Amino acid sequence: MKKLVSTLLSLALASGIGTAAMAAGDSEYSKKPREQSWSFSGPFGTYDKGQLQRGLKVYVEVCAACHSLDRIAFRNFTDLGYTEDQVKTLAADYDVTDGPNEEGEMFDRPAILADYFPNPFPNPEAAAWANNGAAPPDLSLMAKARAATRGFPQFVFDIFTMYNEGGPDYLYSLLTGYQDAPSGVEITEGTYYNPYFLNGISLAMAPPLSDEIVTYDDGAPETVDQYAKDVTAFMMWAAEPKMEERKSLGFRVMIFILIFSCLLYLTKKSVWSRVDH
Repeated sequence: MKKLVSTLLSLALASGIGTAAMAAGDSEYSKKPREQSWSFSGPFGTYDKGQLQRGLKVYVEVCAACHSLDRIAFRNFTDLGYTEDQVKTLAADYDVTDGPNEEGEMFDRPAILADYFPNPFPNPEAAAWANNGAAPPDLSLMAKARAATRGFPQFVFDIFTMYNEGGPDYLYSLLTGYQDAPSGVEITEGTYYNPYFLNGISLAMAPPLSDEIVTYDDGAPETVDQYAKDVTAFMMWAAEPKMEERKSLGFRVMIFILIFSCLLYLTKKSVWSRVDH
């Protein structure tokens, strides 16, 4: 048992040292994501449906021109507080390819609730051609794909909170982190300096957000900061739409285990109390 504990501690320390070494090896111009307060973080966190609706609006009016959302169907948007009629109206604004028809040909039709959000490009090659050789990634799982594993002891707390905040923090920091390159720093032509970018200090995507680019109906601030928070929350929902149900189930399971453990302990005491010592 002592050997097992020693081994686990060694692995944890190695993980922490490895993380620190990676940070030390980063460019001096790279920055860590700025930590934000999210309604959905922690074991009891929930989604703010008003924020998710604003995030969908930002995605539709800004992000959807380049980025796909392949894993989300229009029917899923009813989880954001919209009625079926409202979602049908949204879906009808998009055309999807269907078929073949009686003549054996494919055809376009308005999307319905069962359809998945259409890709803005017919294939990855067309996406890359339209974006200086870099195909925009799908955003369905982006909030979790960019959640970097943290070293010891942070990863221990991540287990208990049931959520690693690195992904949303990273996306928010990236969307709000565009700036002029520092003096003496050269970046590739056609790219944009962003010290929060994981794969370097510049990326091909131009700053997608600017103040007052999207009109909100609920009076929320129409600023880059608010847009970034809202669309990041929406991407977290897209990556894990059943998060609230998962946390609720996990809490009930923990309560059951606690009560069951107490009953087992009391049963053991009752049984062994009748045994002569």
